[in-house]
Amino acid sequence: MTVTTPIIAIVNVVASAVIDEKLDLIKIQKKIPDIEYNPALFPGAVFRLKTPKTATLLFSTGKMVCTGSKSEDMAREAVKLVVQRLRKEGIKIKKDAVVTVQNIVSSINLGGKIDLEKTARTLPRSLYEPEQFPGVIHRMVDPKTVILLFASGKLVCVGAKNEKDVFRSVNNIHSRLEELDLMLYD
Repeated sequence: MTVTTPIIAIVNVVASAVIDEKLDLIKIQKKIPDIEYNPALFPGAVFRLKTPKTATLLFSTGKMVCTGSKSEDMAREAVKLVVQRLRKEGIKIKKDAVVTVQNIVSSINLGGKIDLEKTARTLPRSLYEPEQFPGVIHRMVDPKTVILLFASGKLVCVGAKNEKDVFRSVNNIHSRLEELDLMLYD
């Protein structure tokens, strides 16, 4: 039996941010023409950065949602750059944005196969309906995340609020799969 170390890749961090200012999205779009804003389709403006490669939704309430970053730090940096650019263009923003990570999505490879039928029967809080979805949906209590397990040994972890919880979730599920002899190695 060959036990491998899981390969974990954070693929998306979703963070919300708040500034204590109302934003005039029409004025912002006029000053920064590459911002996408079509209020008939969506109430927010989309501010895309090339570095770090992210998209930040701006709302007239002063709320923002940043997606596409690969780490918590990158999400904070993206929001900071958006606020700096708005200030540079003459948009009044007195305070720095308060950023809160809402969700971290990660992709994991355990390096072996998983017996999904047995996993669904053995692990509590697990759901497996292969006609509906090809993986086991496992709800972890601590940390509070959802892990999608696939027969290939690949996982997707969602719902973590920080990177530490991603690693804890993955290590917890990997240990349980090993202990319960649910992993198959070549």
